[in-house]
Amino acid sequence: MREIGHFIGGKKVAGTSGRTSDVFNPATGEVQAKVALASVVELRAAVENAKAAQPKWAATNPQRRARVFFKFVDLLNQHMDELATLLSSEHGKTVEDSKGDVIRGLEVCEFVCGIPHLAKGEFTEGAGPAIDMYSIRQPVGIGAGITPFNFPGMIPMWMFAPAIACGNAFILKPSERDPSLPIRLAELMIEAGLPAGILNVVNGDKTAVDAILTDPDIGAVSFVGSTPIARYVYGTAAMNGKRAQCFGGAKNHMIIMPDADMDQAVNALMGAGYGSAGERCMAVSVAVPVGEETANRLVEKLIPKIESLRIGPYTDDKADMGPVVTKDAYNRIQGLINKGIEEGAKLVVDGRDFKLQGYEDGYFVGGCLFDNVTPEMEIYKTEIFGPVLSVVRAHSYEEALSLPMKHEYGNGVAIYTRDGDAARDFASRINIGMIGINVPIPVPLAYHSFGGWKASSFGDLNQHGTDSIKFWTRTKTVTARWPSGIKGGAEFVMPTMK
Repeated sequence: MREIGHFIGGKKVAGTSGRTSDVFNPATGEVQAKVALASVVELRAAVENAKAAQPKWAATNPQRRARVFFKFVDLLNQHMDELATLLSSEHGKTVEDSKGDVIRGLEVCEFVCGIPHLAKGEFTEGAGPAIDMYSIRQPVGIGAGITPFNFPGMIPMWMFAPAIACGNAFILKPSERDPSLPIRLAELMIEAGLPAGILNVVNGDKTAVDAILTDPDIGAVSFVGSTPIARYVYGTAAMNGKRAQCFGGAKNHMIIMPDADMDQAVNALMGAGYGSAGERCMAVSVAVPVGEETANRLVEKLIPKIESLRIGPYTDDKADMGPVVTKDAYNRIQGLINKGIEEGAKLVVDGRDFKLQGYEDGYFVGGCLFDNVTPEMEIYKTEIFGPVLSVVRAHSYEEALSLPMKHEYGNGVAIYTRDGDAARDFASRINIGMIGINVPIPVPLAYHSFGGWKASSFGDLNQHGTDSIKFWTRTKTVTARWPSGIKGGAEFVMPTMK
């Protein structure tokens, strides 16, 4: 049985806590590895390595730090097939989808290659009589990231790339469900020239998370996961004097106006709703057609496409989607589908009994489509995180707009329309963090920031883009006046520019 430990001080190390968790093959249901779950002592060992290495790395000029990421990007491209296959083998998503996972992380690494420019401060000459004023951006010291199972390549890189480029050391606590890829990324960072101890990967559960949140030497924490845990991480980090950015759940709507290109809208919903078996925080899980005619056309076109979804293991290069990640996830999704039926929604495509020949014990859920869903239903309120799309019919644009506006989550939203006025009004009024206009999954590119509103996000700064540079650095402002500019005696009043 393959055993997965940690990556501390520039090398793989075995776990010593005696506690492990199973890593499954989602396509077969078989245990393929055991991953070590760290103790507080093991987490502290990673912190000590980071603490020893960080001052010299912070003193390394930003251009040299950027060169590590130039090399790392090159290595990611060289190893793309290997990385995607490793990711898929533990997550279950298709290899092509996994390549997209890695590439979206790679793009943030490309962005931080510009760290010499991104980390520059500001300067004002003559801010006062013979006074110059300037600001400096300096690393927080040691940062930590707690990442989810659904993007084991992308989200760790969204966190550790800007943190390390800014001169910090980093402790990564990835999901124990698919832990192999983050360790491989750490190996490639070392190959790219990163000093040992700057990036450490510690596998674990709540014990490791709590150790991160209470460790006195960790200054900043980034988290992606469910909203209840995001609230817990944010509150606990704050109580322990750490800055935190925490990203939680989502319920992403797509509004389809009567003038929309229906074929484009349907294709968008297929990819956004069923790609990666719906296990994306930006997946579209609610379709809101405006008007009965629009709704009828939408459902009529969706049904045959959902019924013809090709579902298979990651080794099937023609599969549209694979299994969900674990048996627990499978059972939770099945339970929510049953709940939707109990509450009166119409299950027009039922994928509950899907079985794949030769993979009968795999965690496969067929594509499901609910119609006549209402906001009071559990399947509307809850993030299902599976291949389940709900249609909520709206009689007007205003009614459609009100649905995402009133929902507790505010991660992403989209509108499909040919009407520029409607699109502009939608983008201006909606209280959601990321908006797509004829774009179903509006994940910003690396040089813009990713983050939701409401119960989808906790903290003032988002991921990647310039927000990430601000989050992983502290600003120091210097006011300087040299002796030749100092005139007069002691001043006993508040200095002003009067």
